[in-house]
Amino acid sequence: MDLTRRQLLWAGGAIGAGVMLTACGGSDEEPTGSASGDSGKPRKGGTLRVGALGRAGAITRDPHGSQANESDYLIISLIYDTLTVPGTKPNTEPRLASDWTASKDLKTWRFTIAKGAKFHDGTPVTAEDVVFSLKRLRATPAGASRLPGIQAKNITADGDDTVVVVSDYANAELPLLVRLTTFVVPKGTKDKDIAKAPGTGPFKLDWFRGGNARLVRNDDWYGGEVHLDAIEVKIFESPQAMASALLANQIDVASNVGAVAARTAKGRKDVQTVRRPNDMAMPIVMRTADGPFADAKVREALRLAVDREAMVTQVLSGYGTVANDVLGTGDPAYDKSLPQRARDLAKAKELLKEAKFDTSKTYELYTTEDISGLAESATLFATQVREAGVKIKVVKQESAVFWDKTWLKGDLYTTYWGTNDSVVFFASKTMVSDSGQNEAGWKDEAFDTAYEKAIGTADATERTALLKELQQIEYDSSGYLLWGMADGIDLAGSKVRGLPTLPGYGRVLLEGAWLAS
Repeated sequence: MDLTRRQLLWAGGAIGAGVMLTACGGSDEEPTGSASGDSGKPRKGGTLRVGALGRAGAITRDPHGSQANESDYLIISLIYDTLTVPGTKPNTEPRLASDWTASKDLKTWRFTIAKGAKFHDGTPVTAEDVVFSLKRLRATPAGASRLPGIQAKNITADGDDTVVVVSDYANAELPLLVRLTTFVVPKGTKDKDIAKAPGTGPFKLDWFRGGNARLVRNDDWYGGEVHLDAIEVKIFESPQAMASALLANQIDVASNVGAVAARTAKGRKDVQTVRRPNDMAMPIVMRTADGPFADAKVREALRLAVDREAMVTQVLSGYGTVANDVLGTGDPAYDKSLPQRARDLAKAKELLKEAKFDTSKTYELYTTEDISGLAESATLFATQVREAGVKIKVVKQESAVFWDKTWLKGDLYTTYWGTNDSVVFFASKTMVSDSGQNEAGWKDEAFDTAYEKAIGTADATERTALLKELQQIEYDSSGYLLWGMADGIDLAGSKVRGLPTLPGYGRVLLEGAWLAS
């Protein structure tokens, strides 16, 4: 499994992937907390203990490598900076790149390195360091998906502080697409030394032991004041164990613990429940290239056979919202005018009959238990579509087997994604015909054309209008059945303040966090 896939999952809330750490307000179910609110002047000092999911056997230290652990990605994101990060309006803001400009044809982009940016050893960051890092990233197995439309030969330095990136095609959204994985290390860093490479981020590595780490404040960080003295990251193999540690005051933040833990913590005055709406997409993938679900009528039938409200209620315990088969639900350009699909068993049966779908067979739906609710969603889906005459057998696979054998290849399987603040992001990563992560094997010339036209349009208003066309095609015929959006649920101790409020990769930006006395 490639880095981009797992990193995006954490930034978006899974394994932990795009993840909005926002205190919910005024609900009887979820007490309003101050973990993400404005609770006075930040206090400097203290150590924030953060629990994060991961497995000892999947640990990696390479910022450009395959990262299966949320804990690893959190650590790496605090040590190393990317060129850009999520924002509010617009949804992409500067980080290591202080600004950027594009040529008139939107193919050549010039990124300027932030003034004062230094590595943790005191060495200034240069354009050559960024070029080296981007080329190293591009050379990974999933490099084409990580830097879509960018060839290594077209990444160059112009002086000490400017990086020039030339796209194969016009791309108005390139700054957004480099938010998640463009971690920068010093030029010439050898693979054998990558775990020790100094970063540019708000925290420096103090120690790392078996997936656990202590990070100390970088007082010379170019990005501004960092409040905490240190962050300690503790690895947990299950949300349940992590939630128990939080309730026992062994950690201060339990990330992505899910609805069960939220119910367990309900009523605890010393625990803040932090609910992140619209956190994670949990679609079912139907292969379109070949196999039993290649017919668009069959895919439409399955979309109509699912009871979305029941899925949200039963699988997510109500901690989520009904979705409408289009990924990127948090995007300001998300098309809310598309008719919400509702369950229609009669129409579903009619479409299956028209498609001559063989209802005598039993079809396998593959899933994993990587995140809470994933396997449960598969089981409930199988029960629901049986009412339309489709027999489904749920097959649970170990994580490694699923990602190696089923993902990108299976006829019918569950998946999950974060980073839900961009329709373009998903189009580029998972739906254009030549995408390296085209989960459904979907090839649609009209979609490809609409995508290229949209990202090649400089005017934001005009681009939004073009993105509606893109979403309509996805809604009508893609290989995704997106039944719901899961809320992310974190638990935080009573003293925690200033947790991130942005979705996606913004979740790991903990430099603004602090502890009340």
